[in-house]
Amino acid sequence: MEPVSPRGDGARSPQALDARLDAGSFRDPESRVFYAAGEVLRVLSREGLEDFNAFASTRLFARTQEDGRVVRTERVDDWRSLDLPLVKEPAAVLRHERVPFVSYPYEWPFSMLKDAALLQLGLLQEALAEGLTLKDASPYNVQFVGSRPTFVDVGSFERLRPGETWTAYRQFCMLFLYPLLLQALRRVPYQPLLRGAIDGIDPLHMRSLLPLRDRLRRGVFTHVTLHARLQARYADRAGEIRSSLNRQLQDRELQRRLLEANVRKMQRLVERLRWQPPRGVWVAYGERNTYTDEDTQLKERFVEEAAGARRRRLVWDLGCNNGRYARIAARHADYVVALDADQGPVELLYRDLREEGEERILPLVVNLADPSPGLGWRGAERKPLWERGRPDLVLALALIHHVAITANVPVREFLGWLWSLGGELVIEFPTRDDPMVRKLLSGKREGLHPDYQLERFERELGEFFEVDRRLELPSGTRVLYAARPRGAGAEATRLIASSADSDG
Repeated sequence: MEPVSPRGDGARSPQALDARLDAGSFRDPESRVFYAAGEVLRVLSREGLEDFNAFASTRLFARTQEDGRVVRTERVDDWRSLDLPLVKEPAAVLRHERVPFVSYPYEWPFSMLKDAALLQLGLLQEALAEGLTLKDASPYNVQFVGSRPTFVDVGSFERLRPGETWTAYRQFCMLFLYPLLLQALRRVPYQPLLRGAIDGIDPLHMRSLLPLRDRLRRGVFTHVTLHARLQARYADRAGEIRSSLNRQLQDRELQRRLLEANVRKMQRLVERLRWQPPRGVWVAYGERNTYTDEDTQLKERFVEEAAGARRRRLVWDLGCNNGRYARIAARHADYVVALDADQGPVELLYRDLREEGEERILPLVVNLADPSPGLGWRGAERKPLWERGRPDLVLALALIHHVAITANVPVREFLGWLWSLGGELVIEFPTRDDPMVRKLLSGKREGLHPDYQLERFERELGEFFEVDRRLELPSGTRVLYAARPRGAGAEATRLIASSADSDG
């Protein structure tokens, strides 16, 4: 999309029929996102339009549109037939370039969240130099196009009001800084905490999660210990304190210099934070299996032929590990989402993709046995994984034994879920003689997982999918299948409904 004049010269008109508000954008009444005719649009109030015009007239706007740090945006001319339940009277509509696949911070490995934080701080620093600020500091305002972070909340830019401090400081701490600190200092994964609280980690809670020696660290003392202490002492006087600060910061130049200094200090703190996956993850950053070279070559060729049969819009690589097969699929698809439950290999994959400048593969931390649910108000602010874009092709390689044996998900249940996604499938079945399967079963009581048998798997796979190709690898313990989903008629629907209590 080419950015256009903020006046809307030459911009196209939206199809406002069947316009639908985004369930996660209601928190800012000046700027609401909605969808119409397959496009992502934003309606602005009068004040929101004034702020956007101020942003669009700056060199920062042109610069970030060119380098992709801010989502491509254009004005829409003919929007007055718009009929949406808005809090404020609409004054203008913007059109945004679509993100290939929406992801959330509780699905990002450490370096993705850190890069999103540095993008937010960098934009704020540049905005202050233009007399602007960012009213929000939320990682939900950032989306990744492959390995490139992109700021998508254009409505967050606003004119810097006299006397204002960094109003989004607390939000930045709760949603960016504290999760990063927990992972860097305590090696505590932040993903479950962010998934459990859409507003992030409260300062008082953060302080209680850190031992005394960490609370006294440089930066941590200011942003955690002191922050929590001030919150506990002055929570009931927040408005009074803010009014006092506003009176003291009426000098615009002093105000800007103080804000810039605070942002620079936060940038340095975030830049210093480091996390390395456990050594075992580095050693195993490759396929965690016992393939022979011949097996590997045949498997790669099988995936290449299946993925290359036709161009795909979206591919999911489930249990992606080092992204070997995601890269193969990316040669034949517009976009690939690479998922793994283990943050370590996803972290390493992201670093490699970032180094390469790869924008067609999005790596995410997702446990398929406990995937990202709907969150927020009415469970609709953040969408479940499968509501953000259905794949045309799913790769499920070296995966089913982990789902069925480790997570105790019945094989039929897993196949039914794969079928419900609606895409074609490349799946690998390691038999009970496979070394990895034997290892997983060794910790289980004898007689468990009777459904994990090759013959039964093939029978149940055939109920959901039409198998086009089957290949047994030379090692004799792994079989590959390329398949198409059977029609979504009444019988297939019955299979899904009955899968939970079926005995096969």
